[in-house]
Amino acid sequence: MQWLHSINKAIEYIEENLCENITVEDVAAHVYSSYSNFARIFYLVTGVTLSEYMRNRRLSMAGRELLTTDTKVIDVALKYQYDTPESFSKAFSRFHGIAPSEVKKGKSVLEFFHPFTISISVQGGYSMAKKLIDEFHWRGNVLRKDENMNDQERYDELISWARKARGKNPNVFDKLTEWLLDDMEWSEEQLAQNRQILMQGILARFKEQNAQLRMSLLELRSTGLVNEAVFKALDRFDEELSGVSIDPNLKDVVSLVFSDFSVMLDRKIREVIAGDKSGPAGVDTISFYGYINCLKDCDAQVQWSLFMPDTVKRQQNGFMVESFEYIKAPAMRFIGREGADLENIENRRKLFAVLDGMSGFASDIKTDILFLHHHGQCVDVAPWHMLWGRFMQPNTPVPEGFEYIDLVTENDGGTGVPYLSQYAYTSFTGDTEAMHREEGYDVHGMYDITRNIILGQGVMIPYPHKYWTAEVFLNGCEKPGSAYMFSVDLDVH
Repeated sequence: MQWLHSINKAIEYIEENLCENITVEDVAAHVYSSYSNFARIFYLVTGVTLSEYMRNRRLSMAGRELLTTDTKVIDVALKYQYDTPESFSKAFSRFHGIAPSEVKKGKSVLEFFHPFTISISVQGGYSMAKKLIDEFHWRGNVLRKDENMNDQERYDELISWARKARGKNPNVFDKLTEWLLDDMEWSEEQLAQNRQILMQGILARFKEQNAQLRMSLLELRSTGLVNEAVFKALDRFDEELSGVSIDPNLKDVVSLVFSDFSVMLDRKIREVIAGDKSGPAGVDTISFYGYINCLKDCDAQVQWSLFMPDTVKRQQNGFMVESFEYIKAPAMRFIGREGADLENIENRRKLFAVLDGMSGFASDIKTDILFLHHHGQCVDVAPWHMLWGRFMQPNTPVPEGFEYIDLVTENDGGTGVPYLSQYAYTSFTGDTEAMHREEGYDVHGMYDITRNIILGQGVMIPYPHKYWTAEVFLNGCEKPGSAYMFSVDLDVH
C-alpha cells in the first residue's frame, strides 16, 4: 500500500503548489521516487498522466478564477505558470472549449476537473468515499449561461435544483457521519486521502458551488425574483465551510481540524466533527450535534431559501395568507388540557367556560387555542400533545383538572418547558376546509405554509428543544381555526 500512499501524498503536494513553478519531476521527488517509475504507477492507477492531471487542475482553477473574480487574463495566466498569454489561451481553449477572454463576457461553458476523485473510484478501499462525493446533488461539473433562457426560467432552474438537492443531500450527510465514525477508515496510512476526500472533495466543492450560486443569484437580484434570505444563508454556509463555526460547542475543534488534519486520528475529535445521523428530514433524535449536522443544516437553509417562497405560493390552493408577522410576546402561561373527550364540542364549551371565569388573568391573546408540542423531544420519539385552552398571564392559578405550560421571553438553554414566547403568526382567508386539508402537506395547509415562510426567511425554529405550534380559533372553538402560531427564536442570528 506504500505506492498508494505516495500517490495521495503527491496529489496533496500538487494541490498545495498549483500556483508554484513545480514540475512532474518535483512531484516524484517529493514522494522519494524516480519520475519514470512514479509516472507509470500514477497512470496505471488513475488513467491520466501526471502532467495531464497537473495541467487540468491548473486550467480548472484558472477558469473558476476568471469566472468569479475581476482578475485579468494575463495575471491568471502567470499565476498558473503559463509564460505567455498566447500559450495560456491555447491550453485554456483546448480544455474549456472557449477562449479565456470570452469568460468575462458571460458566454462561459466551463469544465471543472475536481481534485482527483477519479483515483478514489479506481481503488476498492475508496469506493465508499467516492460514492459519498458523487451522491451529493451538485449543480454539475459544467457552469452554463444559457442566453436563450429568460430571468424567470433561470431562477426556476435554481429552484428545481434546490428541491432535488433537498431530497437527496440529507441522507448523504448521514453517510458522511457513518464514514467519519468508522475506525477502519481512519489510519495514518489513510489520513492523506481522507483529508482530500473531506476537505477538497466535499467542503471545497461546496464552497465552489456556493460561489457559482451566488454569482447566478447576483445576476438575477435586480429582477426582484431572488429571495434575499439566500445571501444570508450562503454567508453562513461559507463561514462554516471555511472552518469558522459559530456553534460554541464546535468552533474550537473545527478550527483545530482545519489547522492540523492529523488530529482526526483521534476518535473523540471525529465524533465532534461527525455528530449523529438525523434522518432524511434532519429532524430525528440525535445524541450529539456535530459539525456535519451543522453543514447539513446550512445546506438545507440555502435550499429552503430558494424553493420555499415558490412552495408557499403553490400551497395556497383555495385559501391564501392574509397576514404574516413575527411577535415577541411577554412571558405568559398557557392553561388547558388534552383528552379524547374534547373532540366533543360540548366538552370544549365547558372547558372554555371555566377559562372565561378567569378573565382577570387574561393575557393580550384572548382567542381559543389548540396548543401542540412534543415536550422538547424529536418527532421520531415523542407524539404530539394537543391541549385546548388559552394563553393567560404568568403565574395564573391553574384550575383543578387543567394543565399549564409556561412561556418565557429568553431561552434558558434547556429541553422542553418553559418554551419561548416568540412566534410567527399567520392569518388566512378563504376556504377553511382547504386550510385544514392534509393531502399534499406534511401536517396541513396552515402549519406547512407558516413553517415554510419561516424557513424561506432563514429564521430559527427552535426544534426540538423549544418547539411548539398552535392553531388559533378567531371565531371560537366551535368554528374552524383560521390562524396559526409557530415557535421561533428571534434572538438567534
